[in-house]
Amino acid sequence: MHIEFLLDRFNEAKDSPAIIWQDTPYTYGWLAERVQDWITFIDQSGVGAGHVVSLEADFSPNSIALFLALIHRSVILVPLTRTLPESKRDLFYRIASVQASLRLDENEIVELIWHPYEPTHQFLKDLRDLAHAGLIVFTSGSTGLNKAAVHDFVPLLDKFIPTRSSLRTITFLLFDHLGGINTMLYILSNLGTIVTVSNRQPDNILRAVELHRVELLPTSPTFLNLMIISEAYKNHDLSSLKKITYGTEPMPEFTLRRLQSIFPKVDLQQTYGLSELGVMRSKSRSSDSLWVKIGGEGFETRIVDGLLEIKAQSAMLGYLNAPSPFTKDGWFITGDRVLSDGEYIRILGRQSEIINVGGEKVYPMEVENVIFEMENVLDVTVFSRDHAFTGKVVCALVNLKEPEDEKRFALKVKKHCFHKLKPFQVPVDITITNNKQYSDRYKKLRSGPREN
Repeated sequence: MHIEFLLDRFNEAKDSPAIIWQDTPYTYGWLAERVQDWITFIDQSGVGAGHVVSLEADFSPNSIALFLALIHRSVILVPLTRTLPESKRDLFYRIASVQASLRLDENEIVELIWHPYEPTHQFLKDLRDLAHAGLIVFTSGSTGLNKAAVHDFVPLLDKFIPTRSSLRTITFLLFDHLGGINTMLYILSNLGTIVTVSNRQPDNILRAVELHRVELLPTSPTFLNLMIISEAYKNHDLSSLKKITYGTEPMPEFTLRRLQSIFPKVDLQQTYGLSELGVMRSKSRSSDSLWVKIGGEGFETRIVDGLLEIKAQSAMLGYLNAPSPFTKDGWFITGDRVLSDGEYIRILGRQSEIINVGGEKVYPMEVENVIFEMENVLDVTVFSRDHAFTGKVVCALVNLKEPEDEKRFALKVKKHCFHKLKPFQVPVDITITNNKQYSDRYKKLRSGPREN
């Protein structure tokens, strides 16, 4: 059950390319047959409705077919990446009460492993009683805790029943990311083409865009900044691109301006989604604007004390390992501080990342935008450290394009910032680092200096 509408559509477009993997196309006819093969495998394996099952893979023809087959058989699915460290994987097994793991290696060979856990959480029992497929996704853990968000897959799938237009799209976001799952289901439900990639370095991504005439690149601001700085875009024919979408973190204004100058004919669109709610429909005011309208059918938004709150039909049931983040009347407190202008909002950053300097609020992104303007800056992260008199002071961690004396560079940064910012916003400490300031998911790591 659950995915009959998808299988019906696949059979209507049997000869159309559904997936391109390792530069080889796989048709919708192949995908429909492979889903049935995996359903037979699941039935013979002992995995059944209500079982909590981890699927450990990256986007590939068999991982996608197996993903759909598991939904069809009403399992509670825990998508994980193959590269997840063993200690973290074992922790996720325990938190989610994973009963069985299906691991697909790079050659598409599957391994089934059983675990001794017994699901006892009420959310998991409720899904079994309803005979609904479920989904458990782990948040990124930026606050130190990877929270396990439990979804009923039925309302998540509902939004893919209406047909919409679809573009040939790269699966940039990872297999265990709700945004990546949303991209996959959107493309397949509208009979588009998924282009998979073996790694997510800028040159490899842009090679795939050129080779397979990709029309939509959904990615992160950090990736786009690296693409611009590396000038990888100069090495490839990217004329097929019609749209670049960006989300998962705030976009630096400086990066957006440069992106628009490089791709003047490409639609640049900000997206918004959360592991707890799913991905919302969004519309940027214009390609060069950070103002965005979010929501659409099944979503309501409101702003309370400057913080964005959302009510969603596709909201998670709750966390397995954390208190409920919902208000009594069902609104999710996102933690994102925003400005509003009619139907549009502008995201300033996470409330938890705001730096309080003697009672004055400093938004890291605002300071980063100013430092990004400097010629030799490759990347920058603004953070805080404790101070005896002001409570906090502003600090900056900077990657340079070319080596430079740290003391001289720090003076240049302060001088530049004093002309652009208020005194309390100017970084007190500026540290040059050779370490990358982003995760494997191309999302900025917001903390102080780290060891190699």
